[in-house]
Amino acid sequence: MSFPKNFLWGGATAANQCEGAWNTDSKGDSISDHNRAGSRTAGTRRSFDLEIDQDNYYYPSHTAIDHYHRYKEDIALFAEMGFKVYRLSIAWTRIFPNGDEATPNEAGLQFYDDLFDELHRHGIEPLVTISHFELPFQLGKKYDGFLDKRTIDFYERYATTLFERYKDKVKYWLTFNEINFGTLEHGKRINGLFNREYTETEQYQALHNVFVASAKAVIAGHAINPDFKIGCMLAYITMYPKTCRPADVLKTQQMNDRLNYFCGDVQVKGAYPYYMKRYFENNGIQIDITDEDKALLKAGTVDYYTFSYYMSTCIADNLEDRDDKTGGNLFGGVSNEYLETSDWGWQVDPVGLRYTLNQIYSRYEVPLMVVENGLGAFDQVEPDGSINDDYRIDYFKQHIVEMDHAIEDGVELIGYTPWGCIDLISAGTGEMSKRYGFIYVDRDDDGNGTLDRSRKKSFYWYKKVIATNGENLSNQ
Repeated sequence: MSFPKNFLWGGATAANQCEGAWNTDSKGDSISDHNRAGSRTAGTRRSFDLEIDQDNYYYPSHTAIDHYHRYKEDIALFAEMGFKVYRLSIAWTRIFPNGDEATPNEAGLQFYDDLFDELHRHGIEPLVTISHFELPFQLGKKYDGFLDKRTIDFYERYATTLFERYKDKVKYWLTFNEINFGTLEHGKRINGLFNREYTETEQYQALHNVFVASAKAVIAGHAINPDFKIGCMLAYITMYPKTCRPADVLKTQQMNDRLNYFCGDVQVKGAYPYYMKRYFENNGIQIDITDEDKALLKAGTVDYYTFSYYMSTCIADNLEDRDDKTGGNLFGGVSNEYLETSDWGWQVDPVGLRYTLNQIYSRYEVPLMVVENGLGAFDQVEPDGSINDDYRIDYFKQHIVEMDHAIEDGVELIGYTPWGCIDLISAGTGEMSKRYGFIYVDRDDDGNGTLDRSRKKSFYWYKKVIATNGENLSNQ
């Protein structure tokens, strides 16, 4: 294996999916707190409520796995596995409950002080996502979120507050989680667009303002501590043409440019790419981009590029009319007969990770990190309490092998944080039964359970992988 000696092995979570304590210590409600539970098995989707109605509906993020009160126990388990890094997000509404306050909430700041101290006590480096689908609900309700340029300033104040408070405790930062979600119709809400119907122009204007907010945060962070490493984070959806028909190949290229490359080009290269100009013209999209904005984007480029990788999909020119569609992260596509699928219909493609790492690195030539990867699956607790998740071990083993090949190809890969290193609620479905973790949490889809933690078979396997720096991948 060719993993460098300082490779950052670890795991990843998000505040809205694990912390709970949704209104504790003066925390305000985020957009995630307004999401009800859904169920793949029951065929129900998550609903977003403008008014929280706890008397009639279950909102999974309100308790989640109660990491807020159990973080010491969880971090001790991460340390037992040997984590070098732990990717987490800060809940914006713990720091600024409504998003537009002039002064932060000290209780929220102190919580993360204590959490970072606990990580460092165990020798674990924090990797902090500043905004992970946790926009303060009031910023959406009052300002239409990032459609209003004032939200850029609210975000900058929030990010600067974090940089100043934790300048000696956090080195690695990410400005926004899966920022390219904002290019999709169902991604409008993460940027605060939920009060009414919004045009595509408004959708891309909000995304543009997110770009500016990210750039301003990068500039501010580097001014506060030049040693900060501040990155971007995208959901990379690897796409193959369904056939070699030129129409399928062209459709794939166009979708890949808009979904996978657009946001990275802006955040790494500092300018809008040429191909988006044609897309805007063809779709009547007119965005207000000032000269000051352009200067900020150029000055506020990121230091490294991170992404989530779960699956790949196929694209066909007649995608909307086909009956062989499959599911996926953010969106699905056409099924690939050469790949197996997960319990939730996502196509498993380890070789696609090597392909993707090479695609991204050849385009940007900045350090890369895979900050989400994993298998959402049903886990069975045996009578003796064991969870024999060999399917998860097999998934990770195959992906780690392909990461090693990518490093041998010349890709500068600096870290790997599998998603949901401890079971948490699914962002897409609100379920607990869609489990990713090395650590099992006793909680069901209806919010029942002790919340007790236990080690799965994959826990011991990943501990061995980290201890040998990826050399020993055997499942023995």
